[in-house]
Amino acid sequence: MGTNNVMIQRLGDVTLVTLQDSRLLESQQLDALGQELYRLVDQMDRKKLVVDCTKVQFLASAAISVFVNLHKKSALIKGTLVICGLRKELMQVFEITKLTKLFKFAPDEKAALQLLA
Repeated sequence: MGTNNVMIQRLGDVTLVTLQDSRLLESQQLDALGQELYRLVDQMDRKKLVVDCTKVQFLASAAISVFVNLHKKSALIKGTLVICGLRKELMQVFEITKLTKLFKFAPDEKAALQLLA
């Protein structure tokens, strides 16, 4: 899959990014995802981001570094990043790597939007 399967919506001042791929494993795919996400922050100055991972079943560790970089870029513009819809087993990866302190998590899109309200 050469293109990144990402749906981007604006909900007021919040940008909702819905990841459509169930597997985020290939480096080419992750590079494209990173570019897409970073552009929202670097070029479009979107300060409130929600990344919906409901459809994601498998994550490569490189995908986590995309999220870490996105968080850093977001922090530079005083933005907030919320990750929602993570499966329990993927959440464990964030817990093991101690990244639960870095990110804000929400069970679903509605809860994520409330965190940013």
